[in-house]
Amino acid sequence: MADSPRLLRLSGNEIAPYLDALADLRIEVFREFPYLYDGDHDYERRYLRTYAESELSVFIVALAGSEVIGVSTGIPLRDETEEFKRPFRERDFDVDGIFYFGESVLRRSWRGRGLGVAFIREREAFAREHGFHTAVFCAVERPDDHPLRPPDHVPLNRFWEKRGYRRQPDLTTTYRWKDVGEQGETDKRMVFWMKRLDG
Repeated sequence: MADSPRLLRLSGNEIAPYLDALADLRIEVFREFPYLYDGDHDYERRYLRTYAESELSVFIVALAGSEVIGVSTGIPLRDETEEFKRPFRERDFDVDGIFYFGESVLRRSWRGRGLGVAFIREREAFAREHGFHTAVFCAVERPDDHPLRPPDHVPLNRFWEKRGYRRQPDLTTTYRWKDVGEQGETDKRMVFWMKRLDG
């Protein structure tokens, strides 16, 4: 295993050669708690196409040799789907000034090596370079007594707080997907986290 993965910063259609690998990685990582996502490859390609069609999207791709081991995404909030824009428009936020962090997914064997911090740093730098004043992302919230919650599960809240992000309990949305072991899709409550980039 290579000791020092390299990071690529890609935008728009530059991600096209990596779409299949990125779709596979999202399905693999999001199957874990708390997302428990029973993934579908065709859906993943459609989802990622939204990012490929945005000129100001960013993909930070982590490679070990030629293997994609992680990816972190971002896109102007105005280019995201309505589920993610609506909470901000309803509260009169400047949507055009907000950059949305889509996800960070990393193979388990590469965690704890600083790549998560690098993913945040690279996306924030990209957002600042393009004039965005705020970064946001949202995270699913599961009950503490969820039957599939691993005994050793540690939420990422403290990690995000150390990087300057603050949970916004009044900014929420719902998103639908099929959980592992379920028969169909159900609504999931997502809570936004926010950081000013120009302060």
